[in-house]
Amino acid sequence: MGRRKNNQTSMSLNNAQHQATKICFNDDEEEENSNLDDSIVATEKAIAMDDVTMSDPNGSFVDGGDDDNTSADYYFDSYSHFGIHEEMLKDVVRTKTYQNVIFQNKFLFKDKIVLDVGAGTGILSLFCAKAGAAHVYAVECSHIANMAKEIVESNGYSNVITVLKGKIEDIELPVAKVDIIISEWMGYFLLFENMLNSVLYTRDKWLANDGIVLPDKASLYLTAIEDAEYKEDKIEFWNNVYGFDMTCIKKQAMGEPLVDTVDQNQIVTNCQMLKTMDISKMASGDTSFTVPFKLVAERDDYIHALVAYFDVSFTKCHKLMGFSTGPRSRATHWKQTVLYLEDVLTICQGEALTGSMTVAPNKKNPRDIDITIKYSLNGQRCVASRTQHYKMR
Repeated sequence: MGRRKNNQTSMSLNNAQHQATKICFNDDEEEENSNLDDSIVATEKAIAMDDVTMSDPNGSFVDGGDDDNTSADYYFDSYSHFGIHEEMLKDVVRTKTYQNVIFQNKFLFKDKIVLDVGAGTGILSLFCAKAGAAHVYAVECSHIANMAKEIVESNGYSNVITVLKGKIEDIELPVAKVDIIISEWMGYFLLFENMLNSVLYTRDKWLANDGIVLPDKASLYLTAIEDAEYKEDKIEFWNNVYGFDMTCIKKQAMGEPLVDTVDQNQIVTNCQMLKTMDISKMASGDTSFTVPFKLVAERDDYIHALVAYFDVSFTKCHKLMGFSTGPRSRATHWKQTVLYLEDVLTICQGEALTGSMTVAPNKKNPRDIDITIKYSLNGQRCVASRTQHYKMR
């Protein structure tokens, strides 16, 4: 999985960009800033730390030379370093939304038993404790759990928050059921790292019949962009490297989705919702799916890549709340996921790029994602049809 470097220009999103998004996200520091109105679906995000990735939070945990080294091997170790938690905590859209959900809906948390899955530094647990939870169990598998215990003690919440180190699948709680499961489980492309299955396992084992999961809705979207300049630099570069043919690397580069911030002006088509997941009801197998898409060009242009992003919603709140990671929303550390096409598609306004996307956890390393895209364009200036395979790792 690639990630674009030194793209500071695309990080700065202006007010017009915020207003153009389908989801209403107020940029103020006030607690109202994550309300969603009825006509929307979310706001966005991305911290300008381009050199930090989920597999490389502060330097490299793996050398990248062994193709068998994937997210399954270093997943928990990568979350042991404070650097990745710093990035997530400084993602204001992410962290402030959770804070607002909890503080503006204290009636949900007062005197309730809460289970925080993948607690990290314990920030969500601290929010819940401050909102009046009777007790919070913060489960974290990485070594940052040791820091979380110190943080809880330093802030005077040891009597309310219990930090449990280990995998949620292996932990035994001192209670039979919990009232609330809260988790920030979302990965790149929504499903990268496959933490959602751990949340679903937790729901089935520990959640009371009338309990709630936060967040409870997540939707995956797709659009198409013009991206000639960066595709030339990232992909076509391998055609001629100082006079030598290195196209074998080009094929590999094409198959790795790129995590990057996309300028909204690059968008050529409509944005289509591919899949909505109801976390309170879905089964673990629902993370594998095939869905059709139809992207209609809004102007004459070229298409170099498809772009995926997601929205998250908290529907159990007094007012609908949530955020989006889309290119027309405020930037987050998730950015967007760019999937380059082998073809450069010449598309005219009103023409449709149709196809399907298949998503599934990798069979060998289920924290990785296999993506297959079938697409076709039958336009007046371009006719193309192709199947492409991608792997996020």
